Amino acid sequence: MKRKGGARKYLQQNFDLYLLLLPALIYVFIFHLLPMVGILIAFKDYNMFQVPGDPFRSILESPWAGFKYFEQVFKKSEFQQAFANTLIISLYKIIFTFPLPIIFAVFLNEVRSTKFQKGLQLIVYLPHFLSWVVIYGIFVSFLGSTGVINSVITSLGFEPVSFLMDSGKFRGILVIADAWKEIGWSSIIYFAAIAGLDQECFEAADVDGATRIQKIWYITLPSLLPTIVLMLIIRVGNIMNAGFDQIFVFYNPTVYDVADIIGTYVYRMGLGKLEFSTGTAVGLFNSVISMILVHSSNFIARKATGKGIWNV
Repeated sequence: MKRKGGARKYLQQNFDLYLLLLPALIYVFIFHLLPMVGILIAFKDYNMFQVPGDPFRSILESPWAGFKYFEQVFKKSEFQQAFANTLIISLYKIIFTFPLPIIFAVFLNEVRSTKFQKGLQLIVYLPHFLSWVVIYGIFVSFLGSTGVINSVITSLGFEPVSFLMDSGKFRGILVIADAWKEIGWSSIIYFAAIAGLDQECFEAADVDGATRIQKIWYITLPSLLPTIVLMLIIRVGNIMNAGFDQIFVFYNPTVYDVADIIGTYVYRMGLGKLEFSTGTAVGLFNSVISMILVHSSNFIARKATGKGIWNV
């Protein structure tokens, strides 16, 4: 039988903690919940001047259009190309970059020199704190038409290569840049998980004569499995993002056919051409697909490994 006033007493005892939580709740309400009203734009013939000076009433009083903009978008070849590019670029990044932080963390843990380990961590973590604009500048200095690599190529008597304007090479450059920037930062969670492992298992393996590779394969990696599954589910949930910030900085009209993703398409439609209803419809579609992917990957992970973010 529950005590009367139990909840009230609990709140009184933890009042200071909930007070600390209040700014975060206000932030979520203002920047995440309140803008949800804008979803209605996808289902309306939105006119921002419907009620001059009042954007919220303009949304509410604009005439309904049903699924008109969804039907229009799905028929556009530009959207179909952007959708395909989003999936392809995201899958490339998952296949080629997702394992790298795990490998780096595992092998970094095997380094016995603390000074070398800390120094290597600092060097590999540093690119994460650079903006994509800075990183793009670095890549241009190496891969641009007058960059270091093309200077070497032309000095050898060959024609320069348009790395950043070649549709066949652009996706590969995106993957390499993303790996270089994020491998160190992404490895932190794996390195922390390794540091928390029970050292008695490793000591017992040493007594049994296990090699380093055997300890990694039979102890470290199985112990990291819950963390790997968690990070993979989160990564799959972000498939529809594909790295908007990076692509927006890197791409140009010559590579739209392989680089234009849903995020950049929404930006061009919604802000570039002021087609707010179209942009909102695509953005809503993107969010729904992301939610489905998160739930699906969590379900598959629980069936396959027994691990997941939540139990349902």
